[in-house]
Amino acid sequence: MTTPTELEELKAKQQKTWSSGDYAKIAWLTVPLADVLCDAVEVRPGSAVLDVATGTGHVALAAARRFCDTTGIDYVPALIDAARSRAEAEALPVDFRVADAEDLPFEESSFDFVLSAIGVMFTAGHQRAADELVRVCKPGGRVGLVSWTPSGFVGRLLKTVGQYAPPPAGAQPPVRWGSEDTMRQMLGSSVSEVRFRTESVPLRFLSADQFADFFLTHYGPTLKASERLDDDGKPAFRKALSELATEFNRAADDTVLIDWEFLLTVADRA
Repeated sequence: MTTPTELEELKAKQQKTWSSGDYAKIAWLTVPLADVLCDAVEVRPGSAVLDVATGTGHVALAAARRFCDTTGIDYVPALIDAARSRAEAEALPVDFRVADAEDLPFEESSFDFVLSAIGVMFTAGHQRAADELVRVCKPGGRVGLVSWTPSGFVGRLLKTVGQYAPPPAGAQPPVRWGSEDTMRQMLGSSVSEVRFRTESVPLRFLSADQFADFFLTHYGPTLKASERLDDDGKPAFRKALSELATEFNRAADDTVLIDWEFLLTVADRA
């Protein structure tokens, strides 16, 4: 059982991880998921929308383009700065704030749609975060999530990271959010219906080695894991990432094409 103090320590470590590297470059890859999520929950113009763990703002911006009253929160200030810059570039009126997904600074029943794409799944306290998603959603509103699955490419990637650099004590696997049974349990009786759909987004890289180097340079979890390894461990870790990309590659030429599987969860607030 993780104590409140241990949870805060874990959260601090995770925030440092997501503040490292250059997540804005990794975020390029997940842009298509924002429209997938907004379409799945049927976001309507004029709705109040909250994007939790917004990162560089994909879902919040997609909702704003649909003429919604949109707010996006993340606990990494640099990512919020990037999201604000993107909104300014498109003249989109999005309220981006630095805030904690496990302690949302909003009243109960504040939003028609509460969304998160590849964001809230990386919180330290999963149940606390899930409870907050439901709490701030209006009765009759919807909670919508996109999460990597345990058996998909990113699930395997995170498992590989853990084999070389075990996660901190008390950390729960983020891909729990990619399991239907877990999502039913975490969302609980405060939602009247939960629907699921498993899909994938195709992503391309120059080569398996380029994928490994790109993630070792820019993606916080792989960057931090590599920093913890010795001179023998670093090349072994890079090789493991490259081999994983090769295993999932379905390109017919000398490039890399990988389907990144995700679970789409849509829940109606009771």
